[in-house]
Amino acid sequence: MIAYSRNIPLKYEADVFVAGGGPAGVAAALAASRLGKRVFLAEAQGMFGGAGTAGLVPSFAVFGDGVRILAEGIGREVREAACPDVPIDTKWTPIRVEDLKRTYDRLLAESTVNYSLFTSVCDVVSTDGHVDYVVLTAKSGLFAVKASVYVDCTGDGDLCALGGGRFEAGDESGDVMPATLCSLWAGIDYGRVTLGDGARLEDAFRDGVFTYEDRHLSGIFHTDQALGIGGGNVGHTFGVDPLDERSLTRSIMWGRKSMLEYRRYYREYIPGYERAEPVMTAGMLGVRESRRIVCDYMLNIDDFVAQSVFEDEIGRYCYPVDIHVMTTDKSEYSRFQKEYGSQYRYGKGESYGIPYRALIPASFDNMLTAGRCMGADRRMQASIRVMPGCFITGQAAGAAAALAADSGDVRRVDTASLQEKLASLGAYLPNRSK
Repeated sequence: MIAYSRNIPLKYEADVFVAGGGPAGVAAALAASRLGKRVFLAEAQGMFGGAGTAGLVPSFAVFGDGVRILAEGIGREVREAACPDVPIDTKWTPIRVEDLKRTYDRLLAESTVNYSLFTSVCDVVSTDGHVDYVVLTAKSGLFAVKASVYVDCTGDGDLCALGGGRFEAGDESGDVMPATLCSLWAGIDYGRVTLGDGARLEDAFRDGVFTYEDRHLSGIFHTDQALGIGGGNVGHTFGVDPLDERSLTRSIMWGRKSMLEYRRYYREYIPGYERAEPVMTAGMLGVRESRRIVCDYMLNIDDFVAQSVFEDEIGRYCYPVDIHVMTTDKSEYSRFQKEYGSQYRYGKGESYGIPYRALIPASFDNMLTAGRCMGADRRMQASIRVMPGCFITGQAAGAAAALAADSGDVRRVDTASLQEKLASLGAYLPNRSK
């Protein structure tokens, strides 16, 4: 062990500090700033948007339940600005990554949010469940930020964990879903594509094309059919520990190597892909699951089944339970198909409520969370984790942080007042208290 200490500058003071500039973090920062609060947003990558930009995830999941749009407000604003030519009720919306980057840039540049890219949280100093300040690291060195309320939108629950807060991770054994290294592809002749992505996997397995017999192939989504460009959500990095940098290193290197196997598969087995080329892989792994912060309420699978309604509801969502295969065993793919395809999938107009309490970490009085690391059990996390769900919970966390900024206590936020502020931001709240 090494004892290390130094004096660092207090560089920023704000009403609300947001860690992580993915969809949840951007929504939280914009919501709090639009409600008149001073906001500082720190993002570790060189761009906002998280998985949808730095991670090259090729498409947005559903924004609505087939009847109405659920990710209203900031979520719809981002979606319509980045994809203006695609109807909002499209099931899977292709992402043109540079358009999405510029959308986030513009929204933040036009706001009052103070923000910094290439900036990571490296420590959280707290006293008796109250965050005193956070320590950030950037090119300028270490510095501190003090705020009244802190919002963890890191996806991995880093803010909570660094402060000593409680969290859960993975299944009963601590194992998490495999990640995917997403990619951009060119040279696809979409006019000749007649087979589904996985149509000839078994042939390729017999021919020894793949190192692993991974039957869960989400596929290559068209992002520009005229130019033959697609976004790849192909392959899994089994056994990854997203909370260990050595494991992440091995996994992303394997992901890059595995693109050669998928290149051969698509070129030799799927018509229209004879000249397909993976021209770029993401700079970060598409991590689906890591920490789940223990919150005052843990949204759970019973809430999904019951389509629960909550008095402190801050939004509703509807994506199926999407726990990817954990191994290459055939039974795992059958399990996924059953859960995702029918057992935990809604019909038109069906959704579940999200309570404000699921955004309040149990370990702190002045911290909120949103996005992938919010309070949920494993199955519900596998539904709420996608980008539209992150917009919903991020917007709510930002509004709540604005209301809590004066008192510094997130549990003193009045539900009716929160719902009123969310409604002013455009949120869909059919069960709002009157």
